[in-house]
Amino acid sequence: MTLINIRNLGVTLGASLFSSLNLVVSAGDRLGIIAANGRGKSTLLRCLTGEFDPTIGDITRTRGLRIGYVEQIVPDRLMNTSFYDVVRQALPADQIDSESWRADIVLDSLDVPEELRQRFLAQLSGGWQRLALLARVWVTDPDVLLLDEPTNHLDLAKIAQLEDWLNNLPRDVPVIICSHDRAFLDTTTNRTLFLRPENSQMFSLPYSRARVALDEIDASEARRYQRDMKVAQQLRQQAAKLNNLGINSGSDLLTVKTKQLKQRAERLEDAAKPAHMERSSGAIRLTNSGTHAKVLVTLDNASVETPDGTLLFKTGQRWICQGDRIVLLGLNGTGKTRLVNMIRKAIIDPANSPETVKATPSLVLGYGDQALSELPESDTPFNTISRRFDIGDQRVRTLLAGAGLGIDIQSKPNSVLSGGQKARLGMLVLRLINPNFYLLDEPTNHLDIDGQEALETELMAHEASCLLVSHDRSFVRAVGNRFWLIDNRRLVEVEGPEEFFAAIAGR
Repeated sequence: MTLINIRNLGVTLGASLFSSLNLVVSAGDRLGIIAANGRGKSTLLRCLTGEFDPTIGDITRTRGLRIGYVEQIVPDRLMNTSFYDVVRQALPADQIDSESWRADIVLDSLDVPEELRQRFLAQLSGGWQRLALLARVWVTDPDVLLLDEPTNHLDLAKIAQLEDWLNNLPRDVPVIICSHDRAFLDTTTNRTLFLRPENSQMFSLPYSRARVALDEIDASEARRYQRDMKVAQQLRQQAAKLNNLGINSGSDLLTVKTKQLKQRAERLEDAAKPAHMERSSGAIRLTNSGTHAKVLVTLDNASVETPDGTLLFKTGQRWICQGDRIVLLGLNGTGKTRLVNMIRKAIIDPANSPETVKATPSLVLGYGDQALSELPESDTPFNTISRRFDIGDQRVRTLLAGAGLGIDIQSKPNSVLSGGQKARLGMLVLRLINPNFYLLDEPTNHLDIDGQEALETELMAHEASCLLVSHDRSFVRAVGNRFWLIDNRRLVEVEGPEEFFAAIAGR
């Protein structure tokens, strides 16, 4: 059953976000929408809800269709409202008192603890705030569910919980998901739309399989374009030869053939379309200055504790060696970030660090946390780089532009940057530090898929030594070559992340 029919849809905002888009959304669809940051995903969702008018084209919805839209950002007006009331108040005003039991059912289905239900959203983590928005929409009993970056701020346990919840929804309720989480898309979708300025591509496949099919189409189109251009060039060369012969001989026949060959070349060139080239959101490049030390960090049964002294775990005897890309696994609250901070302090302030955590003196640290705290909100991208690195104003502007921060935004406060722009600015800072050891806490937050893949490539191409914390399963699988797990107040080395991922999914 068709619920939404999109015909020849296009949106232009300065440049084309997408055009000539045709799409049918039917009962049972689980559609993933893929595009780089700022390339129209959220705009398309807003078109579907009716909040945004497309530049061209039509959207037809079945009569009375209820669309539930879970946006990326929690509205400020909800922050001082309790979790329970955020959900209950989404009901029609005349039903709030008599139908409030529906809010309880939704909260139970999402396993929201009783003690959290009366807390204001402002007091909750970003993950619980995301689930509050989801519950608020689902309680209205929508016919179609639209999710914009639903895994943002969710840890692995909540991502697994969300996957289970989505996969257990009534199969006739279509779900449309905009996300950069590749593993999440593979688990929750059965169709994939790659949104492009021209010639968007649709596949009846989940993300990873659809990506393979897309790459094959792009490669085929690239070969076809190169072949057509080569044939056109040969036709023009032949026309030039005939033209010279015609001039020398005075032959009208050769003149006609020359014109015909040129026309064939022009038709071929006009019809040939270059293969799609994704316009980059900004380059991500890293470096590795190298070190002669083989052992970079030594953990001698270090104790990782809460601020009040409660033991979270002991590390045992552990070493981080050159070339290690160690992924730190564990549930939220087990002390992953605290261990990262202990190692960071041992590198930058060894005199005031415990004897149980030691770093080789030659380490040059590249550190990035999930809050991007190294980028002051009141500073500007230009000042962030120019004050820290003596490389000249023109070089600063060139590097920022290459990272996707154009001249128009280089002098604006960091606070107005999108998450993706901040992440790329942070990566540029890391590159210019020229480290030989990386500590990265959730480095893929806010990066689109192209950015995630670029970061993976850079870490491996430079054989960077690093300790990573990440909830991005695809990133963890691609980058890690060693894995440490916080388990039962101990830090243990495991062969890979799959057993931990499976345990999280089965909780």
